[in-house]
Amino acid sequence: MMRRLFYNKIFWAAAILLGLIGAGALFAPQMGLPDPQEVNLAAKLLPPSSEHLLGTDHLGRDVLSRLLYGSRVSLGSVFIILLLIVTFSTLAGSVAGFFGGVIDSAIMRTCDVFLTFPTIILAMFFIAALGTGLTNVVIAIFFTHWAWYARIVRGIVISLKNREYVLAARVAGTSRGRIVARHILPALAPQLLVLSTLDIGHMMLHVAGLSFLGLGVQPPTPEWGSMINDARQYIWTQPQLLIYPGLAIFVSVMAFNLLGDAMRDASDFSFAEVES
Repeated sequence: MMRRLFYNKIFWAAAILLGLIGAGALFAPQMGLPDPQEVNLAAKLLPPSSEHLLGTDHLGRDVLSRLLYGSRVSLGSVFIILLLIVTFSTLAGSVAGFFGGVIDSAIMRTCDVFLTFPTIILAMFFIAALGTGLTNVVIAIFFTHWAWYARIVRGIVISLKNREYVLAARVAGTSRGRIVARHILPALAPQLLVLSTLDIGHMMLHVAGLSFLGLGVQPPTPEWGSMINDARQYIWTQPQLLIYPGLAIFVSVMAFNLLGDAMRDASDFSFAEVES
């Protein structure tokens, strides 16, 4: 899989693009940019200049600074959500798929309840119950996505537990927990990695959309969705205020999707080789 990715130009283009975005987010405090939350009404709606490379917004805040600091919020929250989802869903799906029976039925019926509702509607319901804020957005998106991952993990585990090497381990007297840890999870990891990469863009749109609606990140914290919301009233006079964060979301989601597609193609080919 890694050998095929090494020669995939789309993979490298997406990886380099995401590396630049990640570097901007990581090293934003070291770039000497103005405070992204500092209000200066005397400098509002300034055009791009040497002092403000992308200009300022309606409160005189530096747009470039808010974009870079906003990427820390947008990307960081998505990776936290993914970590929670993958950890919990892997546990739930593996237990359901490997042990089956009543445990499997209970976990899958719980998943059915969460999968009944559209994710954005269910997320808004949780935020209405918990309150606005980034922490509650993370919790809401976790609850709306874990069931889908758990169901996929269960299906993969069911197919893996009937492989010859797993059956041989069971005949040899290996415990169930050891079989899951040594034989199921290592084979599950590459497929979960591909699935997670393909889903990052979807989660980023959820975080940005909820912030745009005023349910996510609250002012004055910079975040791409909230920046688009702030720029709505200036769409005709200062359209760049809306274009910059919108372009940041578009490029990030596109790069993650291209990266996931490349990894999926390499992964599918590698699994086909193993099967043959």
